[in-house]
Amino acid sequence: MHIIPGIVVKHTAYKGNGVFTEQDLPTDTEVEVSPVIVMTAEERKLLDQTLLHDYIFEWHPGGRNMCCMAQGYIAVYNHSDNANCEYFMDYDKKTMSVKTMRDVHAGEELTINYNGDWNNKKPVWFDAV
Repeated sequence: MHIIPGIVVKHTAYKGNGVFTEQDLPTDTEVEVSPVIVMTAEERKLLDQTLLHDYIFEWHPGGRNMCCMAQGYIAVYNHSDNANCEYFMDYDKKTMSVKTMRDVHAGEELTINYNGDWNNKKPVWFDAV
């Protein structure tokens, strides 16, 4: 697992916890690489009945219908329709990474788009703040 220095989790007024940077980050900065715990479709059904449902990611290596729980801070990044980061999955290494998609300034919250691509405008399943 690798998280660059100056990346912190803080409480936000409307979204609970979020991930923030204490330093300026240029575009294409790899902020974090963390291992994931991969679970089957059957395990997913059980997770969907718990609070963990809100913290798992779809995981489809070779088209298989699975999910994963990312370790590190990845499960704490909040959604934004105008995200400044994007997440990437490495099925072979069983890791997820987060990279900045534009310059991010010190004090700014790091956000991802829960639909995958950082600039995806498709609605999410909850009321985005």
